[in-house]
Amino acid sequence: MKRKYNYFLLLALHFFILSVQGQNVSLFEQFNGRYDFTFVGNTLNPQENTFQIFPNILTQSQANISLNSDDTLLKAYLYWAGSGDGDFEVFLNDTEFVAERSFSLIRDINGVLFTYFSAFCDITDYVNQNGNGEYIFSGLDNTSFLPLHFQRRTNFAGWAIILVYSNPDLPLNQINLYDGLQAVPESLEITLSSLNVIDNQDAKIGFLAWEGDVGIAVNETLRINGTILSNPPLNPANNAFNGTNSVTGSSSTYNMDLDIYTIQDNIQPGDTSAEITLTSDQDFVMINAVVTKLNSQIPDATVVINQWEQKCDSRLIEVSYTVFNVNATNPLPAQTPIAFYANGQLIATNQTQQIIPIGGSESGTVVLNIPNTIDSDFELIVSVDDIGNGTGIVMEINENNNTDSANLSLWVSPILETNRYFETCNLGFGKGNFDLNEIALTLLTTTTDILTFHYTEAEALSGENPISHTGLFEVQNQITLYVKVQNIHCETLISIILRVKNCPPIVYNWISANNDGYNDSFYISGLRDVFLNFSISIYNRWGIKVWTGNQQTENWKGEVIHFRSWSGATAPDGTYFYVLDLNDPDYPNPFTGFLYLTR
Repeated sequence: MKRKYNYFLLLALHFFILSVQGQNVSLFEQFNGRYDFTFVGNTLNPQENTFQIFPNILTQSQANISLNSDDTLLKAYLYWAGSGDGDFEVFLNDTEFVAERSFSLIRDINGVLFTYFSAFCDITDYVNQNGNGEYIFSGLDNTSFLPLHFQRRTNFAGWAIILVYSNPDLPLNQINLYDGLQAVPESLEITLSSLNVIDNQDAKIGFLAWEGDVGIAVNETLRINGTILSNPPLNPANNAFNGTNSVTGSSSTYNMDLDIYTIQDNIQPGDTSAEITLTSDQDFVMINAVVTKLNSQIPDATVVINQWEQKCDSRLIEVSYTVFNVNATNPLPAQTPIAFYANGQLIATNQTQQIIPIGGSESGTVVLNIPNTIDSDFELIVSVDDIGNGTGIVMEINENNNTDSANLSLWVSPILETNRYFETCNLGFGKGNFDLNEIALTLLTTTTDILTFHYTEAEALSGENPISHTGLFEVQNQITLYVKVQNIHCETLISIILRVKNCPPIVYNWISANNDGYNDSFYISGLRDVFLNFSISIYNRWGIKVWTGNQQTENWKGEVIHFRSWSGATAPDGTYFYVLDLNDPDYPNPFTGFLYLTR
């Protein structure tokens, strides 16, 4: 009567389920080679929770790993699960393991939240060190959640190790491991993707599931591609999840299932996916992991850009790359096409030269001519098994891992302004000052370039002996300097001419010849020591010359030396006129103007 009472109670509460939220079961890892898999594990439930009188859980349980002597362990993945929010630190043979990944599932029943969890840890190194023998699992504590889950008869806990191993006598297989945490009832569909079925011989599928009850078998089925799977008497067609371990033949792994089914007749060569369908009108079942083994003898081409070489101001780039056939179960044929794209535009093709064995690789180089239509900054994509339009000719394990990319920039030498001739005014006797910092700013088109000045071309080429005083730089008449400009990759070398020129003098045309120390003489700035052969004449307003001077005379102070009537006297106040002849080829015409004399 108790079983009947629970059945109707569950049916009644079933109508109040608001939602179930978990993580979809999806591909976690794929192995290709002479591989197979198996399960070990055990429950922590002392009996099936449907028949428990009070909530209870074991503190530990054990299972044995017993691989054959010629089996080599590839991976060992520990999963543990239970009702509640989770315990993510557990022990195997007193060695602590911490969850690397975790899954959770929340079941909302009439506003009451029932939580479940699963955890994962890669224990490959540990199992390789310890080998075959007994493994005791402990440390999982979910006792605080047992009373709540006992109301729904979903109090459970357990653990399992999924083992992937190689054996030289095995055919070339593909092992796919899918995991997550999804729940049934009433119906659950899971798509197993990334399959490559070449031959269905000895194909099999394994399930790690939680909370299945042997005493509840109401429309409880497990289908693959629409066909019900069964493994009687352990797993009948109408009670797939019933607390069994088909590896050991146990029927007392209460509320957990470690079952493996043959699917040789349920999957066909050429299939790339399979549909798993679970139904249960009463029993609440959670799928944690699914493992498939399929015969699959096909290559898997991948490519890596190793490096590239380029030169300044050139659109030719030499690219070296390597094609791999690592995660494969068959050699990659020779003449597998390779395509090269710049910003999505096909720019070159190549092909592999030799057959690449399983686990092997082949390196190659190609010189790419980047079209002028492509920007200087572009994305380079190398695609293997690609005839130039994204189409491959080789059937592969994974058709989505055939490309590698790199962001490249063409190397361009620094561009300088065209002005390479600079002048400054003669400060006397052919000397002038230049501000090399200001000249640098006029040459550069970007502030990120590095500019140095040198006295010789050889020093500029080698970068030796740069001119350190770039502020006021003195030049005698004229000098040629060599300028080196560098960016990250390229450099430009130019020469510039710094010339000291005689600038027009500045005439101050007012004289107060009273010997007070201010404007006592006719002063012309930029004249003396610059125009060494100048001559100057002063005329009164009637055009009579009253004074002449040159480099050897002093400035005019108002004296009269040429006009006979005033000779030896001082010129009266008034307006006078000057004629300044510089005797310089740059200034063939004399400078003329007026000046005013006062005492």
